[in-house]
Amino acid sequence: MPYDNNDYLSRHFQTTAIDLGDKLDELISMSVPPGSPNQALYREMLMTVVRMAEADRNRWDAKIMLQTLREMENAFSMLEQFKRRRKVTVFGSARTPTDHPLYLLARELGKLFTHHDLMTVTGAGDGIMAAAHEGAGLEHSLGLNIALPFEQRANEVVHGTGNLLSFHFFFLRKLFFVKEADAMVLFPGGFGTLDEALEVLTLIQTGKSPIVPVVMIDVEEGRYWKDFLHFVRQQLEDNRYILPSDMSLIKLVSSAEEAAVEITHFYRNYHSSRWLKGDFAIRMNRPLTTHALQQLHEGFGDLCVEGGFSQQPYCELERDEPEFCHLTRLTFRFNGRDQGRLRQLIDFINLPQNWQREGATGSV
Repeated sequence: MPYDNNDYLSRHFQTTAIDLGDKLDELISMSVPPGSPNQALYREMLMTVVRMAEADRNRWDAKIMLQTLREMENAFSMLEQFKRRRKVTVFGSARTPTDHPLYLLARELGKLFTHHDLMTVTGAGDGIMAAAHEGAGLEHSLGLNIALPFEQRANEVVHGTGNLLSFHFFFLRKLFFVKEADAMVLFPGGFGTLDEALEVLTLIQTGKSPIVPVVMIDVEEGRYWKDFLHFVRQQLEDNRYILPSDMSLIKLVSSAEEAAVEITHFYRNYHSSRWLKGDFAIRMNRPLTTHALQQLHEGFGDLCVEGGFSQQPYCELERDEPEFCHLTRLTFRFNGRDQGRLRQLIDFINLPQNWQREGATGSV
């Protein structure tokens, strides 16, 4: 009788609720490198799949789960080669003709990003996306394509290369557009561009995504984003649907140089941020002066649930990211709500007059 591996596995893993945990632990020990801090996370992932199998969901639900896991694992694997490289996600219409001023502007912007060692990430289509990749060149381009019912092909820069990643689900592609982005640039476009613009702003405003520069760009005489922002101010801000400080999350520019300056200046002193057991930590390339710390306490105290701001070196709680151990931390009990004000704080710590040239850190 031929050997049936699937039948063997089904009999081998027949289990009661009592020993299911032991079976999962055995599988984890066989698969995950010893000492990995992710063992508990992988175990919970497997438990989630087991619970779904026990419920025996309908076939469509099971296929969605399978496709999601496959696409995410493939994306994580492919993007590992670009880890720690700063990336800018560029959105805009695929229908922009090659002789349009916006096309030329996108190509110029891609070239500037390469000059600043920034990768240009797009949806890999034509129009604005192709223009940005043309300016950036393949080495500094990354395309996140989407499989559509009609014929869909990536632009010539990334087509057929290792810098192209294809997705079946829009929501997964959108996840990686945001996850990989150190900045966002929004050109005029259709429903998809507006969808991305509003989702990005929502994620940042609610604290579900880290603050990054969000740049809206149009030609000088263009009305696309000017009219959009007029609507936002008149209907959203004036009606208190958003806070006035939320407008600090957006920057409107009319040249590639302005966009590049807005993005690169954001990282002049600010490096990154994370939560550490109730404290919000901003990593900085240079410590702040004592005077700047006092100004933070006086000008941004409303961001603190309690206490004030303290400046300190590498924290032992960040052992998972030792490559950042040389960076100074600005920590405080952030209220987690006013992201627009947090962006204003970041702008403050990026001012050169607020950096220490030499010396020790301090606190207020």
